[in-house]
Amino acid sequence: MYRGRLERDLSLWVGKGLLGEETAGALLAEYDGRPASFSLGRVLMALAAVLLAAAVLLVVASNWEAIPRLVRVGAILALIWAVHIAAALMLARGAAAAAGGLLVIGAMSFGGAISLVGQMYHLSGDEQTVMYLWFAIATISAILFRSGAVVVVAGFLSWASFAVYLENHDTHWIGLDPWMAPVMAVIVIALVRYTGAARARHLAYLLLIGWLAWLYTLYEEIAVALAFAVGGMAGVVLTALPHPRIAPLVRSAGAAPAFYSFLVAAIGFLLLHVEIEQGWRLVVLGLATLAAAVLAIALHGRNNGAVRYLAYTTFAAEMLYLASVTVGSILGTSSLFLFSGLVVALVAWIAIRLERRFSANSREARA
Repeated sequence: MYRGRLERDLSLWVGKGLLGEETAGALLAEYDGRPASFSLGRVLMALAAVLLAAAVLLVVASNWEAIPRLVRVGAILALIWAVHIAAALMLARGAAAAAGGLLVIGAMSFGGAISLVGQMYHLSGDEQTVMYLWFAIATISAILFRSGAVVVVAGFLSWASFAVYLENHDTHWIGLDPWMAPVMAVIVIALVRYTGAARARHLAYLLLIGWLAWLYTLYEEIAVALAFAVGGMAGVVLTALPHPRIAPLVRSAGAAPAFYSFLVAAIGFLLLHVEIEQGWRLVVLGLATLAAAVLAIALHGRNNGAVRYLAYTTFAAEMLYLASVTVGSILGTSSLFLFSGLVVALVAWIAIRLERRFSANSREARA
């Protein structure tokens, strides 16, 4: 998809005399020479690694009653050492896909080793401690081998750790363990930046959003929903600022920060609608939701398709909801559309002024 658009743009620029044919051909050849973002071989290798790791975990779960304890421990440790040494050799030869698969097996085998030792020697401890240790080992492996595949494993382990906590504590907040979910998410994001495993960042962002949603279930107060809406929109605005320290960091993270910030805001507005069902506060909330959607489109709609479509959906859903609430009165519905139009026009005017200011600042910075 992107290659086709790039080829069309290059042809257009060549036709307008902005670019030479040789340069356009060289640019297209350079893009074609890049490693593909999707590789069937890598996907199949990752699936094979997951299946083999699952086989190891199932064998460990069977307890191997007929095999002596020392033999069992030695076998699992030998497997861990073998796959990591083989992964290092594969990396030295440039076989990144095979190395990633072996490292996934190694990371999963660590969990099997922890469970095996606990089973055999009846060590004290709980599932939560095992998950923390497993996540820590996966993090160390990802750092040592700079492996994006292991970062994905660490991301899923962070989810598993949070799920274990919720199950063991009946979704209540107890002690400091609940803070481990956002801490793990931050660690995964740091690993993503270190290894370049861009897609793994979504696991961290979704974990943070799930954690925030869980917080609301604990309190179910309008203040929490309002904090989501305000905090999410603050993130939307901050990710759009052309600040010399913020802008490069946001660009390197791709479309995710702006999208997930607006997703948090949209969740906040949805929760506010659950709390506010009628009266003038509903009108204010509806207009604020529409304004937030328009502001998100104005700030990120041009370069961020994910934000754009989420904002379109939010705007349309809000209009349909408010129309259904006021459908009993034609005058009420017309008033709704009138005020909505005025708010959208005001936000559009503000967005245009901001864009002009940002463009002026950008030109001054280049000069």
